[in-house]
Amino acid sequence: MELQRTGKDAITTHFYTCYQGIAPRWREGSGRLLRRVPRLSIKGRLQPPIAWRLLNPSTSKSPTLMRHLQRIRSVASQLTHRTCVPATNTNVARWNSTTKPPSLPTRPLPPTSQHHDLPSFLAYAARTGLSSASTTYVGTHYEYTVLHSLRAYAIDLTRIGGRADSGIDLVGTWHLPSHPYPLRVIVQCKAFRNKLGPNLIRELEGTFAGAPVGWRGEGIIGMLVSPREATKGVRDALTKSRFPLMWILADLEDGAVRQVLWNGRASEVALEGLGVQVKHLMGSGEVKQKIVLTWDGEEVKGLDSNDDGEKP
Repeated sequence: MELQRTGKDAITTHFYTCYQGIAPRWREGSGRLLRRVPRLSIKGRLQPPIAWRLLNPSTSKSPTLMRHLQRIRSVASQLTHRTCVPATNTNVARWNSTTKPPSLPTRPLPPTSQHHDLPSFLAYAARTGLSSASTTYVGTHYEYTVLHSLRAYAIDLTRIGGRADSGIDLVGTWHLPSHPYPLRVIVQCKAFRNKLGPNLIRELEGTFAGAPVGWRGEGIIGMLVSPREATKGVRDALTKSRFPLMWILADLEDGAVRQVLWNGRASEVALEGLGVQVKHLMGSGEVKQKIVLTWDGEEVKGLDSNDDGEKP
């Protein structure tokens, strides 16, 4: 939750979270006795009124009112000594300027020392005679292609694919503009030419449990990248999933992104400000389309771009 106020307002907001833990019969009985303060606006949405009266001694002489307030303050004082965790919506857990952002986890070691990017893999394949038609070649080539391509969207990835990868090919961080800390992402790459089914969404959901240390728990975005469009079955499975997931269509050969989809859970967790636009670019006498991601209306610049958004 991105609080724009400090001091008493911050205390009040903290107290309001605790206030929700008071037994319903106490909230109902005391609600009409409380003087409400103006609503607190967070990211443009109005939050429920805050029970400020409970934090201040009453000036009323009414014994009934005083008795209610004393009993509620007693419960509140106990609650404020407990850890008050916001509800399931982890989007509420945005950081303010005085909160220390979470430290970035140490990335796992690559599965091999023979190659670490696409050029080194191509050299390795030529050196060892690895057939370009083999599943190992096609899969690894696509993983490195996606790794490089997604840098244009501020996603910094490391390849971890191997025998014990739990189905995860890439892990890394997403550096969105104006976001207080990088998001952690896990990526599956499916270099399939055939039609893809909703079973791949269930497979992606299963990778969360086996993610490496540092990419577990709340706030992790799961991405599935494929050269095929998402079918209706895939889109339905994506929508219904309780995990924060994205689907990215990226060309098999050059990794150009053609489609980006994400579900409501991903928006709740961290992607509320994310948007997609299509740019039309002139090149070699023809108009080309380019998918552009935006954050709060601002174009997401690549990790290898200069201040104008162009590659140096």
